Amino acid sequence: MSRVTGTYAYFGSGWSGQRILFLKEDVQGGLASVVQSGALRTLLSSGKFQGDNASSVGPQTRFAVIPALFVRMATHGKWPGSCAQYRDQAKGSFSHKRRIQSGRIPPVPPSTAQFALNSSKSIRIETVLAFLGCAISLMSLVVLVDRPPINERTDFSVTYLGSRMVYLGLGPKLYDLAEQQKLKSQLLPNAEPLIYEHPPFEALLLVPLGALPYKTAFLIWGIINAAIWLFLPYLLRPYAPVPRDDLAYLLLWLLFLPLGGALFEGQSSLLMLLSYSITFIQLRSGRDFSAGAIFGLALFKFQFALPFVLIILLQRKWRFIKGFLGTATALGVLSLIAVGWRGIVTYIHLLMGVTAHPDNSSYGAAKGMATIQGFVYPLLAGTFGHAAVSVIVAAVSVFLILWTAWHWKKAGIPADLRTFDLMFAVTIVVSLVTSLHMFTPDLSPLIITMLLVARYFPERGHTFLRLVLGTTLVMFWMPPLFLLLLARHWVYLWFPVLMMLTIGIFKLAGIPAEKIPSIQIVHPTASLAGVLEGDKSN
Repeated sequence: MSRVTGTYAYFGSGWSGQRILFLKEDVQGGLASVVQSGALRTLLSSGKFQGDNASSVGPQTRFAVIPALFVRMATHGKWPGSCAQYRDQAKGSFSHKRRIQSGRIPPVPPSTAQFALNSSKSIRIETVLAFLGCAISLMSLVVLVDRPPINERTDFSVTYLGSRMVYLGLGPKLYDLAEQQKLKSQLLPNAEPLIYEHPPFEALLLVPLGALPYKTAFLIWGIINAAIWLFLPYLLRPYAPVPRDDLAYLLLWLLFLPLGGALFEGQSSLLMLLSYSITFIQLRSGRDFSAGAIFGLALFKFQFALPFVLIILLQRKWRFIKGFLGTATALGVLSLIAVGWRGIVTYIHLLMGVTAHPDNSSYGAAKGMATIQGFVYPLLAGTFGHAAVSVIVAAVSVFLILWTAWHWKKAGIPADLRTFDLMFAVTIVVSLVTSLHMFTPDLSPLIITMLLVARYFPERGHTFLRLVLGTTLVMFWMPPLFLLLLARHWVYLWFPVLMMLTIGIFKLAGIPAEKIPSIQIVHPTASLAGVLEGDKSN
């Protein structure tokens, strides 16, 4: 069922005068949300309330309305005082099917509604200036880092090494560690002792960067990452209305350290975040095939993509799987072109070696990862041995994936968008912690989860749940805490925090939607921030 655009509200018994009656077809023509008995509710094109199969909008359903046009006028202090005036000004903006049967719209004082975003020029200018300041800061960071030896010690050195080898015709030897070290010592003498373990198709697709000098390639890649960083807050804003103030919203993006770490290190984590974001929007809109096709591009970090896809597979979203497999097949062909069958076999052996040596810093030490393996290995490897730890990690990973899939299936494919948002949020967390290889910048997709939890944050009656979710959100939005754990090599301690967040989201998703004060926003420039006091009897 598709949602309809427009913002409306139902006034309480404190208002005098006649009310307006709408037919069901009028609702289908543009009604999106109403305040019913003091709670904001979303209406679907079927004429039913979202999440309520029993209640439907019939010929006698009474609403007083604030359409989107009315909201825009209200922000400028212009309030129409009569139904006739409203019809004249709204003519052409709404469906011709809407028929007003009787009544007048009473004058609405500005104090009765609060709006999510102030559209005054001063606010717009402040937001634009803040955005420009953010853009300048991000670009400046890229330029400052792009000088040796700093740029050579970033993770981008590994990405460049792989693309350079394919550019030089060394594709079949891409995963020969001796060849990697030989070329690295020539090009990047100050580089960290890391190896290229990314998929072959990534090296092929980034050959244009490998053809450039390292300093130039780092600058271009940094500009691309900064552009993605700047685009993402705009892309996700309609789905993340909390905080309502744009400046505070932008500040949350700046405070989440993994995003800055991804930009500093030249990581591809921001591309991964972009993949999750677009997939979320596509799935939420019912475009499963395109969602799967787009998420297939996330296979450049397959350790996160595969757990996510497995959870979706268990929901039997076959169109998503078809789209994903189509993209995966294309990337598989590109991998063969890049390294050949011999290179593919060598790559598989390399991955097995990485898995078998979680304490090897060249591969990425496990204790530097906020994953199940990163948490279990430092605590239990000395007592039980590597084999036993591997079994424990595999068992816990399978359990989390199945548990998440079961919760999602139990909730049902969402007519309730709130349930979908929360289940997608928790699926992101599970796809991260069940991976076998993750650095701090790879936590970037977690920003989606955090913003969605903030949107549906529980009300005061759920004190313990508020404490758990609030504590985890505050911790993740504390850059000094990230820096402390990095400096002490305690990054694995993020895993129990992520588990607290996961359990909290499951609990939040189980609370009936009617008990959560959530506003469904069609677009942030046309929304009601508060709920008008409704009539006790609908």
